[in-house]
Amino acid sequence: MEAEASPAQPGALGRREGRASLRTTMSANPGLVAAGIVLAIAVALIATQGLQPVAQTGLNGLISGSYFALGAVGLTLVYGTLKLVNFAHGDLLTFGAYTAFVANITLGLPILLAVLAAIVVTAALGVFTERVMWRPMRAKGAGLLQLLLMTLGLAFVIRYAIQFVAGTAPRTLDVDVTSSVGFLGLRIGQTQLVVMLAGFAVLIGVGVMLRSTSLGRQMRALSDNFDLAEVSGIDTDRVVMATWIFAAGLAGLAGVLYTSSIGTMTPNLGFFLLLTLFAAVILGGIGNAYGALAGGVLLGLAQEWSTLLVDARWKLAVGFLVLILVLIVRPQGLFGRKERL
Repeated sequence: MEAEASPAQPGALGRREGRASLRTTMSANPGLVAAGIVLAIAVALIATQGLQPVAQTGLNGLISGSYFALGAVGLTLVYGTLKLVNFAHGDLLTFGAYTAFVANITLGLPILLAVLAAIVVTAALGVFTERVMWRPMRAKGAGLLQLLLMTLGLAFVIRYAIQFVAGTAPRTLDVDVTSSVGFLGLRIGQTQLVVMLAGFAVLIGVGVMLRSTSLGRQMRALSDNFDLAEVSGIDTDRVVMATWIFAAGLAGLAGVLYTSSIGTMTPNLGFFLLLTLFAAVILGGIGNAYGALAGGVLLGLAQEWSTLLVDARWKLAVGFLVLILVLIVRPQGLFGRKERL
């Protein structure tokens, strides 16, 4: 019996080692594995659907991925630093879009100044909520449930305040949503091209800030261990305020870019986007800003490529299907760590 079993043992051991090697590769290089899977899907779609449709829908996916990623990065920055699940984050996008509307349409300012106003005013709202709500609640030792309910309440307050002042009718910014440019057989709206380039430029800037500046390193230190960062001499109050400025400012920018891309806004704008933003955060790894960036882009591509195979009304469900499949293989998300769960 032993002589018969022994030849099979090396094969079984080899299979176990192969599976362990695959898990190690996915753990060590999740971004590389994800990029390989995306490339494989793109090649399969090109083989079955043709190059031009895949490239066109991929371009559309990058446009939507740019504002998904902007909103998701702000959401995950707050969670990473304060462990606050902010259900009001989507309504910060709405607030930014309507601030731009007031500046651009009501006051007649150029769209660039309206965008800057949206970023500044939304960042100021984020700072205000930190001072009035979140800092006092942390000082009182509020638990997760209390904070969660407060974020839900804040979301409704912002949404219905906007609805009370601006009404429910769709609003538009003074941007050109009809003109388009063509290259390599592809078409993209002029405003959408600006949205995509501006979105990715800001995301690259945020990534450089987090990796290369003192503030970025301190923000990552607070994300890893808030108490340890505080006893090590980091001014945690200053870093928390900076986190809210970046998170809310990025949300305001994302709201304006989204509105500019699709052409209209309503008070429910951020509510409809919120689940997608959470999906991008979870897909990339909760609390990881780089993961949120990757998650937003991947969701944008997945949703738009899916329209080649199913009706466009199902593309949101496809994005969440991708999220489920990734979490089955890697529950902590692409770039997350197990201890974040």
